[in-house]
Amino acid sequence: MLDKTIGEYKEVIEACKAIFKKKTIDYGTAWRILRLPSITDQIYIKAQRVRSIQEKGTQKVADDIPGEFIGIINYCIMALIQHDLPANEQLEMEYTELEPLYDKWVEATLALLTNKNHDYGEAWRNMRVSSITDIILMKLLRVKQIEDNQGRTLISEGVEANYQDMINYAVFALILLNFKADE
Repeated sequence: MLDKTIGEYKEVIEACKAIFKKKTIDYGTAWRILRLPSITDQIYIKAQRVRSIQEKGTQKVADDIPGEFIGIINYCIMALIQHDLPANEQLEMEYTELEPLYDKWVEATLALLTNKNHDYGEAWRNMRVSSITDIILMKLLRVKQIEDNQGRTLISEGVEANYQDMINYAVFALILLNFKADE
């Protein structure tokens, strides 16, 4: 079953990366101006919109739920990249500079997924997408608290682990929603 999960994960991430690349070409790296708490809030907006649509059962803006989960994944990767880069790094970067950073975090996050999936035995496959949304929101509130504490924790994981968990949960949601990338 793990091989199936890894294959599905890679398909989802491939679609996310294709969107990231196109948006980088369209917009450049304007997102680099954002401080980490601002990226966290952008992820929060996307997760809260998904929850709102799930609760109301309708939506008035055409952007679909899978698109919001893709946005969560890409903004989490942006946050991880931003967290890694030195404060004095240039704002505008070429996609060719970003791609290895994107891939680095995807690989690290896939390794985390593989380890956790081993221990939890694919439990996520029996979860509701609404529960996954709630877990992402909970992890966002944790990140916001860590950010408010200037990154200091007493016993808890830092922001990187939480961003990675959110990526993995968003991937799980897309798999459960039978997301297929447009060819």
